Amino acid sequence: MNITKFTHACVQIETNGKNILIDGGKYSLEEEKSNWKAPDFVLVTHKHGDHFDEEFIKTIKKEDTRFFATSETAKAYPNTTFEIVKEGDAIDLDEIKVIVKKAIHGFLPHLKGGNEIFEGAGYVFELEGKKIYLVGDSICFDSDVKCDVLFVPVCNHGLVMGPFEAAAFAKETGAGIIVPYHYDSPNYPADMDRVKREFEKLKLGCRILANGESFEI
Repeated sequence: MNITKFTHACVQIETNGKNILIDGGKYSLEEEKSNWKAPDFVLVTHKHGDHFDEEFIKTIKKEDTRFFATSETAKAYPNTTFEIVKEGDAIDLDEIKVIVKKAIHGFLPHLKGGNEIFEGAGYVFELEGKKIYLVGDSICFDSDVKCDVLFVPVCNHGLVMGPFEAAAFAKETGAGIIVPYHYDSPNYPADMDRVKREFEKLKLGCRILANGESFEI
């Protein structure tokens, strides 16, 4: 299995001849998007454009690509046909099991008027004997998910977890591989030195990947 982290919160999982793209958004550079492989499955955590670049993904999708998102996200992109998911759902992606998990997007006043998120989602992929958990945009919450690989947001600014909460959340999952993400938004950059310190305090290793960097598990 090959996993690639792209800019912001975009992750690509390649396994058993299938390609899964999660949160392929508008912050990714055009030269980076050229490395997005034609997806068999596209999963979106919520409706903000930094998590779904509808126009570009249409240019690389396959004829039978399947799209998954909450009803709130689907309403924001009426030109894409989504299979609607909600917390607790189990999805079968050609024998790849995905569980839809809770996610709580933070609120700031500038989100008023249509950009509030009421239906966020996280995803737990069960494949090749491993569990991979992408939290999505979420503040800290009580979670019982245990996983092998965790992608956890760290940019704070009231919208998602900050370094302290992200490290505490990560410890609870028991993940052996922890990948911080959602830290290179031009509007809400994270202090990556602090991210490293907070994870080190809990004796957790975290992999801070370059955009486009891959790893095998």
